[in-house]
Amino acid sequence: MDIKILAAMLLVWGVFLTPSCLAEEGKTESDYEKLRGQMVYSQMEKRGVDDVRVLQALKTVKRHLFVPEEYRDQAYNDYPLPIGEGQTISQPYIVALMTQVLELKGTEKVLEIGTGSGYQAAVLGELAARVFTIEIVEPLGIRARETLKSLHYDNVHVKIGDGYKGWPQYSPFDAIIVTCAPTEIPQPLVDELAEGGRMVIPVGEAQNQNLVLLTKTDGVIREEKIIPVRFVPMTKENGGVY
Repeated sequence: MDIKILAAMLLVWGVFLTPSCLAEEGKTESDYEKLRGQMVYSQMEKRGVDDVRVLQALKTVKRHLFVPEEYRDQAYNDYPLPIGEGQTISQPYIVALMTQVLELKGTEKVLEIGTGSGYQAAVLGELAARVFTIEIVEPLGIRARETLKSLHYDNVHVKIGDGYKGWPQYSPFDAIIVTCAPTEIPQPLVDELAEGGRMVIPVGEAQNQNLVLLTKTDGVIREEKIIPVRFVPMTKENGGVY
């Protein structure tokens, strides 16, 4: 689907709640599977996400295992959730949208900046050949690495470090996804984007951010705004922000 048409169809901060998403005790894996199916249908398909591979990945990845236990009853609701260290796991719809615009076919090498809980990396792991993901907050990076390893995402590689600088050792990347917002697009990431590659990134100050798609063709970068968003800022190793 054309990005502009998709953008026109959505209300980014809409919240979809169903009775089965409300707090309850003793959910089984079958219960969670049903919740994932409901999430994909109500939050994604009905709002224009139509990449079959992306939808299947979101049905497959066990989102509830990537959030703190006290929030697992809310894991499939349509809003961000705290994951500790002042960070959040993104709204499911935003994960779906950002993943779809990358147009992954299955052979790509993907770079993610901002591992967080590891959920987005797991989704990418279902869709790409190799995923390299960087998290600057060490406790989050360690926890995400352990979660991804326990779920056998062996094609996902986690690094603790400053994502602004990218991961030049493994560049260029066919696709880059950034899950934290710098005020300007980092040049190192542009440099690490392969010819024909696509990068999706939130850019701007806290109250004025836009999700931007960058494509590289014949060495020329083209930028396209997709939708207004609100992400946590991209942080520096010294605690500042970019």
